[in-house]
Amino acid sequence: MEMTMKKEKDLEERRYQPQCTFSTPELDYPPSDSHLLLHLSADDTSSATNLPFPKHQAKYHKELEVAIDAVDRACRLCVDVKRSLFSSKEKIVEKNDQTPVTIADFGVQALVSLELSKVFPSIPLVAEEDSHFVRANNLVSSVVSEVKSKASIGDNELSDADVLEAIDRGGKDAYTFCNKPATYWVLDPIDGTRGFLKGDDALYVVGLALVVDNEIVLGVMGCPNWPEEISDGSTGTLMLSHIGCGTWTKRLQNVSGKVTGDWTRCFVDACVLVNKARFCIQESQTWESLPLSGFFDASIVSEDLQHKEILLLPTCCGSLCKYLMVASGRASVFLLRAKTQRTIKSWDHAVGIICVHEAGGKVTDWEGDEINLEEDQSERRLIFPAGGVVVSNGSLHNQILEMISSASPTL
Repeated sequence: MEMTMKKEKDLEERRYQPQCTFSTPELDYPPSDSHLLLHLSADDTSSATNLPFPKHQAKYHKELEVAIDAVDRACRLCVDVKRSLFSSKEKIVEKNDQTPVTIADFGVQALVSLELSKVFPSIPLVAEEDSHFVRANNLVSSVVSEVKSKASIGDNELSDADVLEAIDRGGKDAYTFCNKPATYWVLDPIDGTRGFLKGDDALYVVGLALVVDNEIVLGVMGCPNWPEEISDGSTGTLMLSHIGCGTWTKRLQNVSGKVTGDWTRCFVDACVLVNKARFCIQESQTWESLPLSGFFDASIVSEDLQHKEILLLPTCCGSLCKYLMVASGRASVFLLRAKTQRTIKSWDHAVGIICVHEAGGKVTDWEGDEINLEEDQSERRLIFPAGGVVVSNGSLHNQILEMISSASPTL
């Protein structure tokens, strides 16, 4: 994320106040020198927790270290629950809005909440779930068991009440921000639960971000089923970003279940032509419902694209997978249209925003304004992007906004 010197100084002065598999088509445009990947081995990085940059360069390195560990533990919980998911139907319930939720959603929220509060007890958590569904569906013992198996706190020190309280720490009524600038965590325990419930290759993301006075200062995403080209027993990816330090990834798990491998700095792709870009959209929306459909048809086949066709990548469940795709250079643009009958949640976007920004991309609403996390002044749970959200590699952003603007009167 590019910041002016004034913004950097100000931030320094206020430290605490469906199936989702895909393959990526080959680039048909050359990457620029600035988009070459940078690899760092463990010996080149911060020692204790193997950060990809020196601690003195990262103001929030302590928070980042804790966030990395919490997301890693949460991803391992997801993998274990997924293995046994279909042998125990009671582990899947449905919320009032007919969206599925599993013990993994609640387990992740409890686990991350516990790990964060152990080190930063005064920082509030804004998250998706509360314990009502756990209690109402008799899932307490299952959730507690999963959390105990992954928490750094000993089994004997965690009671059922502790775990339920940890879930509710991020719930709707847990904290009121009183319209003031604040520091708080934003967590999506599982973004893409429908994908989590699909096959072994379905993509889903655990996403955690830290917000300081409406600035997202760090983010960590874990995607246990992210496709890797290296067959060494490792699966998934862990992506982190810190303001001013870039976006980095490494393999999430090896056969022992631990984060492994070297850090790779990642950048958005170098595409500068809209008709050469790789797009992804929300699974609940069609290309025809979006403004760019007036300029281009969409094809899911990369070969022999016509002049008025763009490549639409196979749908991924949830929003954060799409941010991950743009930040890692696998997609050029993610378009989301706001719907009047549906709210847009902060946890579906916060961590993705900083990962894309620090990888060289850009995120705005359809009018070109930055996403404001403080519009929901008391709870910080909702965002209100005008028209929708545009996530891009930056080079294409103004072109996309101009197309949206020129098409808007007819939509």
